[in-house]
This record gives sequence, structure tokens and C-alpha cells, in this order.
Amino acid sequence: MLPLAHAMAHSLNFGEQVPFGDPYWYQGCESPYYKPTHHKFRELVRAFVEKEIMPFCHDWDEAGTYPPELHKKAYDAGVLAAMWPKEFGGTPPEDVDAFHDLILVDELSRCGAGGVLWAVFLSFGIALPPILNVGSQYLKDKVARDIITGKKIMALAVSEPYAGSDVSGLRTTAVREGDHYIVNGEKKFITSGMKADYYTVAVRTGGEGMGGVSLLLIERDTPGVTPRRMKTQGWWISNTAYITFENVKVPVKNLIGKENDGFKSIMYNFNHERFVLAATSNRYARVCLEDAWKYAKVRVAFGKPLIEQPVIRQKLAEMARQVESTHALLEQIAFQMKSKVPDMRLGGIIALTKVQATKTFEFCAREASQILGGNSCIRGGKGERIERLYREVRTNAIGGGSEEILLDLAIRQSLRMQQDQKKAKL
Repeated sequence: MLPLAHAMAHSLNFGEQVPFGDPYWYQGCESPYYKPTHHKFRELVRAFVEKEIMPFCHDWDEAGTYPPELHKKAYDAGVLAAMWPKEFGGTPPEDVDAFHDLILVDELSRCGAGGVLWAVFLSFGIALPPILNVGSQYLKDKVARDIITGKKIMALAVSEPYAGSDVSGLRTTAVREGDHYIVNGEKKFITSGMKADYYTVAVRTGGEGMGGVSLLLIERDTPGVTPRRMKTQGWWISNTAYITFENVKVPVKNLIGKENDGFKSIMYNFNHERFVLAATSNRYARVCLEDAWKYAKVRVAFGKPLIEQPVIRQKLAEMARQVESTHALLEQIAFQMKSKVPDMRLGGIIALTKVQATKTFEFCAREASQILGGNSCIRGGKGERIERLYREVRTNAIGGGSEEILLDLAIRQSLRMQQDQKKAKL
């Protein structure tokens, strides 16, 4: 008869049990963070991903799109709206917290196709929060329920040809004329831009710098709005667009929050976006590790399986070391979020974690490609996920703030916090 402790640990096993192919708590280890509700939610998301997403990713990627009914399927399954308020159609699990959020992103990312994740599950997660946080009741009633329930699609339009990470330098203008703003400008790299019904658009309503930035809700079918498909290196499913606004007439009631106060909402939005990008990147790295491990077990070279070659085991060990340490950092941040630590205190560590995760992803994609050899260079087949993910490395490393920008941000914030602490003691 198994000792009780061993039996309890064994009951926690979940998934295929490929070493390091899932987080530690899937593989018989204990954790202080996860309760039965997290285990139940993990099962729900995995079942949906394995049935409705993973078998089709390659075909969707080749087609550059996905079936529109995926939104409804995801909502009906309790996945699409799991982290959104019930009052607008959200379907949160019991005692929902930041660890449910981490599980959701991590499990969705197992498909190894960032394009479908951002198009269906994540792009509205950066476009809708400003409306829920500072928008009028009119705007909430207008868009929130349809977006959360998957009936409509929403995208965030901030980046421009001349303003990416430097949001305060954006040039798209909104000039007020009576009860409307007249919007002119261009937006670039807009995920879901071709399919979106609504855009949350950063515009300049005031002078130069962050103090002159506002947010507007603009409907895609408004005259003067023209989205054009961009051919991207990765995320082929995401329908990324270049959008031009030519004398677009937008009602003043579509202003999100206060005029010239939009920069703050954009910055607060970045914390969660970067947390999501870090979580997706680390699971992509884990996918590379998982597929490389499976391949090394069955591929025979020089008379024995690859996994019996010390150089291959060294590669797997380095991949596992980086993936596991990055996941621990993600859990550390999730605990701070659950504990309601202010966003300002978390900005720096989230920035560092995003860099850590994307560098880990890049390393693991390379090492997995080395292990699979030519198979990782073919679209489809044994190396399908690795080939696709390798094309997405740079998108993750640059999106949401480049590695260089985020490293500098982390240190600048730390210096500012140190100065504030000194002042508080005086």
C-alpha cells in the first residue's frame, strides 16, 4: 500500500508527464498557490484547447485566419470570458484570482500558435480594460457585453509608424469640432485589426508629450477608417493591420475617460499585457522543450536514441533550468497581483519578467530546432510547433515593449521607488 503522502502527490498528476513539459504542480509536486478551483479550471481549459484549437492550428496558420465560430465555442466552454465581470457576461471560476489568469494564458499557449491566441482570446484583453476602468456607462453598455461574450471583436490601436514604445510621441490627432472629434493619422501593427468591430485608439487631443494623449472608441465601419492586412513574420492568424484614419468623425461621447488623460490608462494596461506576454512566451519555451524531449526519446542516431547523447541532455537541462525559473517568477508576480500590490510597484519586475521569458523562449526555440534538425524547418509534421514558434520569437520579444526598453524601465522605476522611500523617511 502506498504511503498517504505519496498517494496524495500522485493524485495531483495531470497531463502527459513529460519531464518539465508542464509546471511542477502538474507532476506530483505541492504548491501553496493552487486550490481545487484552480485544478478544475486547468482541466476545463486544457480540454477545450486540445479539442477545439490544437488539431487545427497548422491549417489556420497556413490560411492566415480562423473560423469565426471559435469565439462562441470558447465562450460557451467557459474559457473566453473566464477573467471578466459577470455583469457584462463574464464566466469567472469560483474564487477567481490571478492564478486562474496565469493558468488560462499558460494552457491556451500550449497550442504554440500566438496568432490565434491574440486574435481570439487576448487582443480584447488590452482593448477593453480602459473602457471598464475609466469609460462612461454609455461606452460600457455599448461594447462590453458583446465583446466579452464573443459577439464582437475589439482591438487596441496605439502603435504608429513613428511611435511604438514611445507612446508619448504618437501623432494621430483628434480635433474637437462641436459634438465630434475629427481624427487623422495612422496606426501600425494592430493585432486583430482586420476583424475588429471596435478600436480603442490613442490620439493626440492636446499638446506634445504624454499630457496631450486621449483614448477614443472608434467603430470600424465609420467613414474614413481603412484597415489593410500586414504580412507578418509570425502570428499569421492574427489579422494584423495597418489602419489609416482620414477625417474620421467620432462622437465626443466616445471619449474614454477624460480628455488628455489617456496616457495613464495605456500605461496601466501595459502591466497586464506584459504579464500575459511573459506567460505565453514561457509556455512556448516549454512547448519547445516538450517536443524536443519527445523527439530525443525516439530519434536514433549513431546507434542510440538522441537522449542518450550527453550533448542533447545538456541542451534539455539548460532549457528546463530557464523555463522552470521563469515560471517561478511568474508565480511570484501572480501572488503580488492576488495580494493587490499596487501596479506602480509591479511595473519594474513585470518588465524584467517579460524580458526573462522572451529570452528563454528564444533560447529554447533555437535549442529545440537544433535537436529536431531539418524537421524543425518544415511547416507541418514532427516539428510543426517549433517551426511556427521560431517565427514568433521576435514578435514576443518586441511586442508590448522591446527588451531594451523594458530593461531600462525596470531600473528607472527602481531608482524612483528608492528616491520615494528616502523622501518618506525625511
